[in-house]
Amino acid sequence: MRNGLKKERHTSMEISARNVLQGVVKSIVHGAVNSEVTIEVTGEVEIVSIITKDSVEKLNLSQGKKVYAVVKASDVMVAID
Repeated sequence: MRNGLKKERHTSMEISARNVLQGVVKSIVHGAVNSEVTIEVTGEVEIVSIITKDSVEKLNLSQGKKVYAVVKASDVMVAID
């Protein structure tokens, strides 16, 4: 309990983002404040996210843990060579 408020735990989550990719934590590299989390989505596709070290701890992230990469963007740029 913090500040007299009970901490609630939700068992399921609804989210408005349309791009939710399930994967597995491949690696976590901690910095002074943030951590770089690499998520393996498929055998050849990885997504890297920079999140706070506090978030890594709160989510109890570790190598091999199943997670979701949630991508929310209003623009997608297209480029060519």
